[in-house]
Amino acid sequence: MIQRIQSVFLLLLALAMLGAAALPLWTKTDPLTHASLTLTAFNLYRGPSPDAGGLVASAWPIGTLALSAAATAIYAIFQYRRRAVQLLVCSLNLLLVVATLGAAFLYSSRADAMLNVKMEGHYLAGFYLPTLALVLNLLASRYIRQDERLVRSMDRLR
Repeated sequence: MIQRIQSVFLLLLALAMLGAAALPLWTKTDPLTHASLTLTAFNLYRGPSPDAGGLVASAWPIGTLALSAAATAIYAIFQYRRRAVQLLVCSLNLLLVVATLGAAFLYSSRADAMLNVKMEGHYLAGFYLPTLALVLNLLASRYIRQDERLVRSMDRLR
């Protein structure tokens, strides 16, 4: 049923990935020239905010992966009657979330090389939300497996 705990975890996972698509992921500022770069899920901007500066590069794979992970989590919520399919979709979602993290790290490291400053860039809240999504996905998978074991044990009693 939809009101099970794994559905709550999957809903929170979808919200975390939507937040990762909406929030900035990474920023770096040169203290001497005050030049800065900001990475969002879809673009890399020059300036303190996406509105202030110009577009430097596109980073659409991050946003696409984040949105597809959110859509996959929402799809998994409604597969509650077919727990094997739900587990398979959660496994696919695990790969999508890991790919989102990898793409965000790749684009932030490339952007770090664009601004020649010895200082490190700062990861923002949008970068850490896929990590939360990983934990939520693992918890949802655990409770789906637990439900499957419960249903199988009830079938043996009949």
